[in-house]
Amino acid sequence: MYLDTLTTDWQIRPLDEFRQGIYPSGDEGWLAAQVPGHWQQIPGLEHHAGKAVYRCRFTAPAVDPALPRRWLRINGAFYHMRSYLNGIDLGAHRGYFIPFEREASMLRADENELIVELDCPDERDKTGKTMITGVFSHWDCIAPGSNPGGLWLPVELHASGPLRLDHARLRTVTVVEDIAQIRFDLMIDAAIAGPADVVITFTPRTFDGAIQRFVQRRKLRKGRQDLGGLFKLRDPRLWWTHDLGRPDLYDVQVELHHAGQLSDATTVTFGVRKFELRDWIPHLNGERFLIKGNNYPPGDVRIATVTRERVEHDLKLAQACHMNMLRIHAHVDHPVLYEAADCAGMLLWQDFPLQWLYDETVLEDARSQAVTMARLLGSHPSIAVWCMHNEPFLIEDTADESLTTRLLTYATGFGFNWNRDVMDTQLKELVEAEDPTRPVVRSSGELNLPGVRPGTDTHAYFGWYRNYGTLDAAEQMIKRLPANLRFVTEFGAQSFPNLANSLRFMPAEIKQQDVEQLAARHGFQPEIMDHWIPWRDTGSLAATIALSQAYQSEINRYYIDRLRYYKYRPTGGIVPFLLVDPYPAVLWSILDYWREPKQSYYAMQTAFRPQYAFCLLPPKKFALGEPIELPIYAVNDARRAMSGLRVRSALHDPAGVLIAETVRLIDLPADCTTREVDRLRLTPPHPGEYSLTISFSGGEYNLEHRYRIPVG
Repeated sequence: MYLDTLTTDWQIRPLDEFRQGIYPSGDEGWLAAQVPGHWQQIPGLEHHAGKAVYRCRFTAPAVDPALPRRWLRINGAFYHMRSYLNGIDLGAHRGYFIPFEREASMLRADENELIVELDCPDERDKTGKTMITGVFSHWDCIAPGSNPGGLWLPVELHASGPLRLDHARLRTVTVVEDIAQIRFDLMIDAAIAGPADVVITFTPRTFDGAIQRFVQRRKLRKGRQDLGGLFKLRDPRLWWTHDLGRPDLYDVQVELHHAGQLSDATTVTFGVRKFELRDWIPHLNGERFLIKGNNYPPGDVRIATVTRERVEHDLKLAQACHMNMLRIHAHVDHPVLYEAADCAGMLLWQDFPLQWLYDETVLEDARSQAVTMARLLGSHPSIAVWCMHNEPFLIEDTADESLTTRLLTYATGFGFNWNRDVMDTQLKELVEAEDPTRPVVRSSGELNLPGVRPGTDTHAYFGWYRNYGTLDAAEQMIKRLPANLRFVTEFGAQSFPNLANSLRFMPAEIKQQDVEQLAARHGFQPEIMDHWIPWRDTGSLAATIALSQAYQSEINRYYIDRLRYYKYRPTGGIVPFLLVDPYPAVLWSILDYWREPKQSYYAMQTAFRPQYAFCLLPPKKFALGEPIELPIYAVNDARRAMSGLRVRSALHDPAGVLIAETVRLIDLPADCTTREVDRLRLTPPHPGEYSLTISFSGGEYNLEHRYRIPVG
């Protein structure tokens, strides 16, 4: 049980080589450090990478004689760690999100000294990485030079009786009528062998209901061991996403009793729910629904600074955009995110922290850490999907579109690839065995090729990366490889933040040296943007911002319109890239680092509305006199039927003159597939930009949006 957190009196010392826990006792050469934190937050260490040693001197709190065992728990450290307590070597550890815990019988009543040696180098070989840190070590959306090294989660002291409860996990196995079968899995360290009582108490947190208590007598052996079992929860209140119902939760107290005395206890937040992917169509508690979400990076490149308030704000912005899932992109996030998502009714697609290619020596660590991830996070009802690897093919720099790089990427994407075909396959099998209650995806971004391989979720950057091609190429993929529309988890384009926030990290007049700085330090891909829009010729930063955000909005809507058209035929999920910036940058985000919405946020909010009307307009410039078909579609994602909906379609010529208008009153069944509700035809007599405006009212939300029709 919790005793204390070591938050003060920390010092740090950068060094070239470790000294096996033996360091000068004086203060010379040591800098004041903040824990939790990252060493690059410390003045003088802004660019440090590699080795550093932390030191903390503290007085241990008094312990209840009934709880005589003491424990030191280091909850999170980047990346290689060895620790010493009062000169005693506690051992080595790897894994930034995995807690390290040791019994601390050497604690003294007076002053104690904890030494933590950390090594977090910048891995130069990006095609053979060995640290399982995901996006923190290699990503185009993380600030270059931002090494994550440090103790990023609290260092704690705990106490227990003879039985220590290292970890507890709960999972919903079945829900049948008024009974939910729940499985518990405990990790226990027993100082003595013998009988013990496991007591699990369910207390409703979000609703009025009876407290239910379950007791099981078990026989334990001495030492570390796993203990599991089943019990039946009566009249369970189910957990739903915020758009389907209420995310009802229980506070679950898990206790270990020995000889009639409480030996250890922990509290788990839990929601009763069943999530399935049936041929990539999501079902929650047996009900089919469409996933609409976004990719979520670390809430801040300095993940130690993330707070519950910050992630709650992000979740509220996602909810307001009608999202019901976030993909935790190639990292394990701060613990506060998972608790907040449980409370918010937001599903999470949880990636294991593997991003692009790794050396084969990483396999043993990957196997161990993947299983630990499933154990650590498995109680959270918000977590719906495990994914073992993001894009396991050769990518060093996404802005590099040279022919050689393209060919290497294609070779590792379509040919044999040890990362995907050996490591990821093993990880998938391990996590499926560890958690059979959730779908497990081998790797994200595997293209479906009929007769060759089934594929997984799809990444589609038509309209941005030139190796994907134009939106015309996307139309061909839709026709020829429609299975790749099943679940799309990346698409988008870069844009600048709004003017006031852009000026925080760039000048009002952008010159070539500023472009180079934005590319080197702030994620911008100027040559790629050159290919799609004339952003350099706008004449002002404000105009460049408006042009980039408009293009990003159109790209996102292009994908969302088509995926909503194919709802359940076969589309089950729409997850664009990217929700927020983790640092000041020019990225694919719809919310900048300061969480100010871009134009594309509001455009996505419209395109994700539960009742939506839209047009599938071919992505082309039309010829003068060419007949243009303008089919109007409508869809309803709500769990109730909607009647008396009004769809207005208005066509304007290049001068803004109304040349055609229709109004349709329609009814839509609950959670229906898309249906055509109207069709306009245009044979343009003059060149210029025509427009189609669609207004939709009478549902839960009204909307109006405009499609450009270039002619000439």
